Amino acid sequence: MATRFASIDPEEFYDFSIQRPQVRLTEGMQREIHWPSYDFYYGAGIGLERDFVFGIGAEPHLRWRAFSDAILRLAHECNIEMIVTLGAYLDEVLYTRPVPLTGFATDTKLMAEIDLIPSRYQGPTGMVGVLCDVCRRTGMPNMSLWAALPHYLSVSQNPRGALALILRLAQWLGLRVDIGPLERSAAEFQNQVNEVVNKDPNLSAFIRELKKREFEQ
Repeated sequence: MATRFASIDPEEFYDFSIQRPQVRLTEGMQREIHWPSYDFYYGAGIGLERDFVFGIGAEPHLRWRAFSDAILRLAHECNIEMIVTLGAYLDEVLYTRPVPLTGFATDTKLMAEIDLIPSRYQGPTGMVGVLCDVCRRTGMPNMSLWAALPHYLSVSQNPRGALALILRLAQWLGLRVDIGPLERSAAEFQNQVNEVVNKDPNLSAFIRELKKREFEQ
């Protein structure tokens, strides 16, 4: 069981015109404002030799270096030994195939241990890339796992990518994770994509071309 123990104040890091606060009604029918948050949870007593701190929240819009510094300060205060980040990027991959995973780590032996294809990406990056760079410059060991997702699917969330990342991370850490709900979401997502592809001749033709290229390689 994970317990929230810290949060980063969103005031300096989020554009509230983009990531808007939400109005919620209490049991007494009073209106409360819930602001965007980045929270940290402490997980202990889950049958492993080490404890975990999980950081969960939306990517900030502003001051990424200062945001990364705040995470590093908390990591040092909690005696964190390694920071692991998860992410996804869009690529020309077949949605019917297992989700390809790439990544990098400050420890090259770790890359071989978890059987990861080294990332060769160069170009624009996000908050995760900035955090990993801050880790590298300050000597904090870190690893980053990335799922390659089909660029031709107009979706904001892809549970197949999340499932692939969680499975690889759980395998490496020896975690027992209840993936049942995520597996069901991934299967439902796959069925929905199949329906969309079958109804769109242009998209179907594009996917056939991708399969042809894959076969010829």
